[in-house]
Amino acid sequence: MRKNRGKIILIAATVLLSLYFLYPTYEDYQLTKQLKWLSSEDSVKFLEERRDEVREAREKRLKLGLDLQGGMRVVLEVSVLKLLEDLGGTRRDETFNQVIAQVRTEAQTSDEPLLSIFRRKFAEQAIRLSRYYGSIRDSDDDIIDMLEEQSTDAIDRAMEIVRNRVDQYGVSEPTIQKQGRRRIIVELPGVSREDEVRRLLQGTALLEFKLLKDPEIFVRVLDRIDSHLAARGMGDTIAAETQKDTAQLPLPKEPEIATDEEQLAKEHPFLYLVRPNQQGKSEAYVAEEDKEKTRRILQREEIRSLLPSDAEFRWSAKHEFISEAKKYFVLYLVKKEPELTGGVVVDAQATIDPDYNVPIVNMEMNAEGSRAWARITGANVGKYIAIILDGMVYMAPEVKTKIVGGRSRLEGLESVEEAKLIEIVLKAGALPAPVEIIEHRTVGPSLGEDSIRKGTWASGLAFGLTVLFMVFYYRTAGSIADFALLFNILFILGVLAAFQGTLTLPGIAGVILTIGMAVDANVLIYERVREEARTGKTLRAAIDGGYSKAFSAIFDSNVTTFFTGVILYQFGTGPVQGFALTLMIGIVASLFSAIVITRVIFNILTERGASKINFG
Repeated sequence: MRKNRGKIILIAATVLLSLYFLYPTYEDYQLTKQLKWLSSEDSVKFLEERRDEVREAREKRLKLGLDLQGGMRVVLEVSVLKLLEDLGGTRRDETFNQVIAQVRTEAQTSDEPLLSIFRRKFAEQAIRLSRYYGSIRDSDDDIIDMLEEQSTDAIDRAMEIVRNRVDQYGVSEPTIQKQGRRRIIVELPGVSREDEVRRLLQGTALLEFKLLKDPEIFVRVLDRIDSHLAARGMGDTIAAETQKDTAQLPLPKEPEIATDEEQLAKEHPFLYLVRPNQQGKSEAYVAEEDKEKTRRILQREEIRSLLPSDAEFRWSAKHEFISEAKKYFVLYLVKKEPELTGGVVVDAQATIDPDYNVPIVNMEMNAEGSRAWARITGANVGKYIAIILDGMVYMAPEVKTKIVGGRSRLEGLESVEEAKLIEIVLKAGALPAPVEIIEHRTVGPSLGEDSIRKGTWASGLAFGLTVLFMVFYYRTAGSIADFALLFNILFILGVLAAFQGTLTLPGIAGVILTIGMAVDANVLIYERVREEARTGKTLRAAIDGGYSKAFSAIFDSNVTTFFTGVILYQFGTGPVQGFALTLMIGIVASLFSAIVITRVIFNILTERGASKINFG
């Protein structure tokens, strides 16, 4: 036992970690099961009382792919040709339209890059690209480079718009990823309404510049809502629901409020959830766990009536900061009518300020926007203007001086990544990235449940047949391999849950293949042990020889298969990636279970005096 103590501890630790990461999946299953038996009113009450528990279990559970839980998978493609048309702007004429039509026709049947076709068609007409793009001094090479950059940048803008809209739509566990240079894959679990998804993903981006309301008005509105909720006993409800610590953020003033959290929630239910900024800005901080509750309060008709007729609340697109392991979002009070819309923005560029070495964004507007921007900034020096894309605030910079000429500089950004995000947001309003849905697939929830049932049945059948074969052919040694196989499956699911992987139907196929590969390693070992035993060696020597001589063959075959899985995952999509992921995890788990776990069991048996183990 002493010789195997380290391995036993490693095995025990691996098992405990796997169970730890899989427990949220079991918890989510139990909570979902309880919800099914409750009525609509009881289920709402249940969710309110156990909101944190449900959310945490849902976030940490083993994720299921669309083929197992139902939903929609949409492939979007940025229309580069439409982008080129839009970039032509007001210079477009009949000749331009004819060339674009020729490019469109040829691109449908040619594998040549679209920009190459585009350039060749203009050259055939003896037309310089500077006639429609850039300045008259730009060469065709310079313009093609600019158009290439614009088309590459378009997918980043499209991804940000899609991500923002999906978040607002309220889809849980969405997947949004880039494929190649022009495509975006969007997976929406639990969504089946095709018309809604099309409007959601293909609608034109709306960029707005709205002034924040005065801080005094903002504080009055919050106090009014707070008093309204307290008068109707909302404080008792929030105090009962909210038995948790809250980061100590500044309150709007210095009232005689009890420091006790429960008492604070009773007396000031809204200010307990929404903590205003005291730095002269109409914004307040809301913990992520309280965001949905705050949103529901603000959607009530009687709460809306407490707001000024020209004001509305807007949320920040991203969390502002993290305190005590909690994310905090910003709630703004802005004017309903925008001062400007994104159509006036012609360019935006993220860069580094050479004087202070900090990230900034330079924004440029057209002539119409420049005149309006000069008037707006001149009349609102010292105030804040929110930059809003599709209803979400990305930043709210202070107006420091009147801006003429249409060129503005946005400061106060924390990182280059944030500056790049603001650039994408501004460009999304200046020129919405045109996208087309080229593929969509819908999987109904009943079909998903059927897939789970059949996948589970297939896995169970594969496992059962493998177990029977090993026991029938290798007797006692086969039973030991089967015992290790249980740990192998546990490790695969535990690793998937730990790294937030997604289990798909092809992934289940990968698990089934791994079951066969795991016992295949044991087959090689046992055949070697048989050979060693036939030479007259003792049981212990035969086992040692079998493991040492079979190891190289097992390791080589598994390593080559693992690299195949890496290639499949890197260059495959969707189902192929799901299969490759479980295959790679399964290979590592099978090596561990077939070589380490079974070896430890054999060592313990021989140390305890076993003189014979039946290897078939």
